[in-house]
Amino acid sequence: MNGLAGVGLTSDRTRTRMIERLREQGIRNERVLMALGVVPRHIFVEAAMAHRAYEDTALPLILGQTISQPYIVARMIELLLEGRAGLGKTLEVGTGCGYQAAVLAQLTREVYGIERLAPLLARARENLKQLKLTRIRLKHGDGMAGMAEAAPFDSIIVAAAGAAVPQALKDQLAVGGRLVIPVGGGVQELVVIERTPEGWKEGVFDAVRFVPLLPGVA
Repeated sequence: MNGLAGVGLTSDRTRTRMIERLREQGIRNERVLMALGVVPRHIFVEAAMAHRAYEDTALPLILGQTISQPYIVARMIELLLEGRAGLGKTLEVGTGCGYQAAVLAQLTREVYGIERLAPLLARARENLKQLKLTRIRLKHGDGMAGMAEAAPFDSIIVAAAGAAVPQALKDQLAVGGRLVIPVGGGVQELVVIERTPEGWKEGVFDAVRFVPLLPGVA
């Protein structure tokens, strides 16, 4: 892998241009932009793709998975943060290569990640170790079931598209908590769920494209 600082198309200057593009695309939360700006995305992608790490596109990982495009990572976290002082205790479903977990770790001290594919989780651990982000707690498990042993969560972010919002994830939200998840088959949209003392409130936002949220482990 390239070094943390990067050179050429993986340099800090290239990362700065990525942040400028995100601003142009409408990302307004400066805390989110700062978080993406300090995480070296090139160490999370396959070595052959490192020169494309700061393009605003999803890139392939092992086992048919992808690393989400920077805009989508920024947009989902921005939706989690909107109108709130912070993320609080955060669960990431579908940790993948660890990139989004690294971004979340810039914004909160409590990040829990669950990934159903063991080889991908091993890669995430290796990537996060390079950044010395050892406080992120990772688990091999079924993301649709969440992480009940660590619940409740103030924020839950799901990096795969469900046919519906898993009830287990809704149940693991703290009162006042917020969940962001892509939902749909052919057409997917970002759905935001908020848990109130009276129940759950739901809002629908951007059209997106994610790999499917699947049950079980592999």
